[in-house]
Amino acid sequence: MKPPFHADHVGSLLRPPELAAARKAKIANLREIEDRAIRGAVARQEAIGLQAVTDGEFRRDYWHLDFMKQLDGVTLKAAVGLTFAAEDVPPMATVTGKVACKQPIMVEHFRFLKEATRHTAKLCIPSPGSLHFRGGRNAISREVYPDLAQFWEDAGAAWSRAIRQLGEAGCTYLQLDDVGFSYLCDAKVRENFRANGDDPAGLPLTYAQAINRALKDRPKGMTVTMHTCRGNFRSTWFASGGYQEEVLDGMFSADVDGFFMEYDSERAGGFEPLRRLPKGKNVVLGLVTTKSGALEEKDRLKRRIDEASRHVPLENLRLSPQCGFSSTHHGNKLTQEEQWRKLERVVEVAREVWG
Repeated sequence: MKPPFHADHVGSLLRPPELAAARKAKIANLREIEDRAIRGAVARQEAIGLQAVTDGEFRRDYWHLDFMKQLDGVTLKAAVGLTFAAEDVPPMATVTGKVACKQPIMVEHFRFLKEATRHTAKLCIPSPGSLHFRGGRNAISREVYPDLAQFWEDAGAAWSRAIRQLGEAGCTYLQLDDVGFSYLCDAKVRENFRANGDDPAGLPLTYAQAINRALKDRPKGMTVTMHTCRGNFRSTWFASGGYQEEVLDGMFSADVDGFFMEYDSERAGGFEPLRRLPKGKNVVLGLVTTKSGALEEKDRLKRRIDEASRHVPLENLRLSPQCGFSSTHHGNKLTQEEQWRKLERVVEVAREVWG
């Protein structure tokens, strides 16, 4: 079976205590500790029965910034505007020069993972839209990019080169994380985009077109999925609101093979908008929350999958948590064992539903 798999997951895992302590202390042999932690996480994922295995993003501080700060023309600054309801809010990527990818990004991360697993090695990187959604037009230099069209061309080309390099390293399962689509379903977020000098109505298509530019020359045999959620920082959230059809029309025009979509709370609304999913595409239902340790009941998950199958054929549905367990190095508010039990539950339910 090609990815996304019936039982899948978004990517990040809680950092083991040894790794968290070593990173905080900035010890000299951090790479050795990262390698050991990743091998342990890979073994646990394989034992659970997951076909897609990640490195837990153990070498990163943030799901998106560690990738984007390696692009030419990108710097990190303190976040402004709407922020999470938590202290220690992550910084924000800003564009201060021409965007390009002059050196491989996270290729060595992937190579280590591929060598460490017998299963499908999955890598997650932010999408091109992630370079825009937080600060909008105000976070992109008007001197460098007086015309945003050129910015999007450059961003697409930068991602395309990064993806080709990952493909050359053997990556066959890539996930693009783009929270912008789900954020645009929130009225307060749309207003924030207007304040930043953007028209939110046109952004879903703009983000999707940037993804399509990035994937235009994707390596043969590479499956690409996209994940979108409403924020996942230390068990807090950023946006709310069900998926709006005009947003999904843009999102579903992205040339990816499947969509990981958040459905773990009432903030996500109902499944009805999924009827707009293009034929042959897959939806990975994020029904298991990573924001708390409470374990979902199998019967409830099965009922939810049945509800979704009224709008999307069952053969095009998959199951996963709604997001990663540790989008940033801080991690969400649950224990390591609660995390693994939730992933076990995803595999159990998937086997019982799809066989």
